[in-house]
Amino acid sequence: MPKSGLRDRLARWLGGRALAEAEAQARRAGDRLREALDLLPEGIVFLDADGRYILWNKRYAEIYHRSADLFSSQARLADTLRMGVTRGDYPDAVGREEEWLAARLEKLKNPSGERHEQRLSDGRWLMIEERRTADGGVIGLRVDITEMKRQAAALEDALHRAEVASRAKTEFVADMSHELRTPLNGVMGLIHALERTELTGEQRGLVDEILGSARQLDRLVGGLLDYGDAAQEADLAPPAPIHDAEAPPLRILAADDNPTNRRVLELMLGAAGAEVVSVENGAQAVEAWRSGGFDLVLMDLRMPVMDGLDAIRAIRAAEPPGLPRAPIIVISANTSPQDVEISAAAGADRHIGKPIRAEALFEAIGGVLAS
Repeated sequence: MPKSGLRDRLARWLGGRALAEAEAQARRAGDRLREALDLLPEGIVFLDADGRYILWNKRYAEIYHRSADLFSSQARLADTLRMGVTRGDYPDAVGREEEWLAARLEKLKNPSGERHEQRLSDGRWLMIEERRTADGGVIGLRVDITEMKRQAAALEDALHRAEVASRAKTEFVADMSHELRTPLNGVMGLIHALERTELTGEQRGLVDEILGSARQLDRLVGGLLDYGDAAQEADLAPPAPIHDAEAPPLRILAADDNPTNRRVLELMLGAAGAEVVSVENGAQAVEAWRSGGFDLVLMDLRMPVMDGLDAIRAIRAAEPPGLPRAPIIVISANTSPQDVEISAAAGADRHIGKPIRAEALFEAIGGVLAS
């Protein structure tokens, strides 16, 4: 065989082997990507430019388990949504199916990254975020916020019950005050009428004693009545933390490198009427704080670029002398006594643990603001 023919065969063999190796590496990379996606706690889906499924993780299939049988590279998310509406998977679409579907498809067509909520027929709530990819497709994120919704509802219910109890107390005090003052006024009037009659010295002394006691009782009842009226007026005023002209909403800076944790804080605090500015590392937190206007700082500890402890130290070092210092609450998965001591030494006012509970968060915020 001529040498040139041997070289050609060898080149083809080497080329085929290189191609096979490249394909094998691509398969391994794809397997690793799918394995990594399956480990995420959020549902992830990738769509092509025509809205067809390219890739989805295990959590996404679990969230939409009623529709998982429809997922394939030949199917479009729009068709799955339409089938879900027909099945009754989306309670908010019942009775307005075409309107709901048109609004949902418009969001899918223009994925701006704006978050919106979706209620499922089994009672779960999802937070949805969708963005355009470089090749014209869509990447979608699904986060189950059912527990957060439950906590927010429980908090709202607790606040409502506290308000009702407060109103009942002030109404009771006011009613009792008025009920006491009515007969007391009668007693005072009779005493004054008695004073104008002819009395013996002993009788006038008794009347003076009765009048002194009645005046003391009148002062006590008057104070009780004033308290009841003032408390009732306070109860009728709008709650201070909610957009009131004299009490603007709390402005909070939240630093956490995990986007899901940032969304949790935004949802919790947003439901309470606070304005939240989120950043993803300590350096951004310091820069944002320098711009001013924040009533409170929530700081994660382990973050890239600059960690939370260094960010707290930088904020404390930059605070103007003589002015009240910024309240800083550390929110971290590290909650040992040593971790709490270290964050306090850096300048933190409170240290609460993850996963974040609404009750603990609001208790800590109330504590640092009160102090």
